[in-house]
Amino acid sequence: MRVISGTARGTKLKSIESLSTRPTLDRVKESLFNILQPYIQEANVLDLFAGSGALGIEALSRGAKKCTFCDKSYEAIQMLEQNLERTRLKEKAVVLQQDYKTCLQKQKEKLDIILLDPPYKKDIAVDAVKRIVALQLLNQEGLIVIETDEKEREELELKTIPELEVKDVRKYGRVNLLFLHERG
Repeated sequence: MRVISGTARGTKLKSIESLSTRPTLDRVKESLFNILQPYIQEANVLDLFAGSGALGIEALSRGAKKCTFCDKSYEAIQMLEQNLERTRLKEKAVVLQQDYKTCLQKQKEKLDIILLDPPYKKDIAVDAVKRIVALQLLNQEGLIVIETDEKEREELELKTIPELEVKDVRKYGRVNLLFLHERG
């Protein structure tokens, strides 16, 4: 796993050897950030369920102003801190060891990009999106990206949130990326 583009391009990232974490494949990450590139510059990003921090670090490397990383796992936070040191992006990062509900509740700033890569089979992405909407955390032109292997279930549940719509869906093997934005 490595940083694909930007100021930290080529830096190898450490990841956790565990069945409970699943790093985003480089080819999926590259496609994701090619889509996000027009939104990245000076963006305020939240990497929820951050794990090793690969998604948020990629955003910072490509020009995001700030990224808040949140994961409840102590082991993940330790790995994330090491990856921020390796990429020299620590000064643009806020790292929180909290569950996603607490993190969202305490978030005070509006966000431009929210990256949700929760553990598969936990069925918590839609709950996180509902909390984001209720707390009005997304900027008007902002995007939420969900990485999932349960596209049909997620899309069906997301239809119950009238404030948002699925703007785009991309499939990479069993991985699906859902791009959400506010209805305009």
